[in-house]
Amino acid sequence: MVSILSIGKATQDVFLRDEEFNPHTRGKVAYEELPLGAKIDIAEAFFSSGGNATNVAVTFARQGLNSRYLWALGHDPASNAVMNDLDHENVDTSLVALHDGLRASYSTVLLAPSGERTILNFTGKTPEISDVERLLEKAPSADWVYPTAVGSFETLEVILNWATDHGARVMLNPGGSELADPAKLKSILPEVDVLCLNKEEMQTLVEGENIEELVRHGLNICPVVIVSDGPNGVCASDGKTIISAGMYEDVPVLDRTGAGDAFASGFLSQWSQGKSLRESVVFASANSTSVVTKIGAKAGILSEGVALHDMPLEEKDI
Repeated sequence: MVSILSIGKATQDVFLRDEEFNPHTRGKVAYEELPLGAKIDIAEAFFSSGGNATNVAVTFARQGLNSRYLWALGHDPASNAVMNDLDHENVDTSLVALHDGLRASYSTVLLAPSGERTILNFTGKTPEISDVERLLEKAPSADWVYPTAVGSFETLEVILNWATDHGARVMLNPGGSELADPAKLKSILPEVDVLCLNKEEMQTLVEGENIEELVRHGLNICPVVIVSDGPNGVCASDGKTIISAGMYEDVPVLDRTGAGDAFASGFLSQWSQGKSLRESVVFASANSTSVVTKIGAKAGILSEGVALHDMPLEEKDI
């Protein structure tokens, strides 16, 4: 069984959904406006765990892989909710340390009827680099490591060094702390086996006007590159062939939270098992599409054995 170690922050999310959260556009920016001092009744409230690393860990578990999650959390209600969800999903949480003084992130998500959202995020109190180093010392070897939203570039470097020392391959979907310094991020990409970014993020690393150009240039620094462009589709290459794909299907969007995590983890859940680039992209697209039809980042994640249909894509040799 393929083993994948997911590392990064966890979040407790509360989703508030109401027709009143209807964005108003000013120029190119959409706003939600709420009257100050008012008490507003909300039509629906949903509670779910989130955080990039816990989201991807659930995809791996639902696909029947040996999914482990490593991080340090606290004894606060948000941390407890995250742990309960992961245990329910059969994610191995034996590498999670619980410390007084640490707190999981907490997000209040205001959902517009279109599925777009505004997120009010409390970042919590995350572990120090030394905490992550101690946890990694206890971690068994893994086939793959998926670090995301680990809090600092230095922490990411520690994780990549551990992966190299233990012969684990790495998939990286960088978070804000890593993307903040593109030059530094680019310097560590030779240690990464699969890189997944959106168009705007990839344009900070390499030249390219469209996602195919970005993927082709990205192959100079990473062996497998995936670049997404929202509803315009995705482009991926393993250095042998290149795939351009549209949307898996046109579905009503309830909530876009976790769609990127679902795509990236969906890809790795298949790629790590030796599936083809085409098969991996199709499942990734299906997983992401399913997630946006549910509220929360985990509810729509696909389970092992689900039937998939064909999707519009083009595959050609490099």
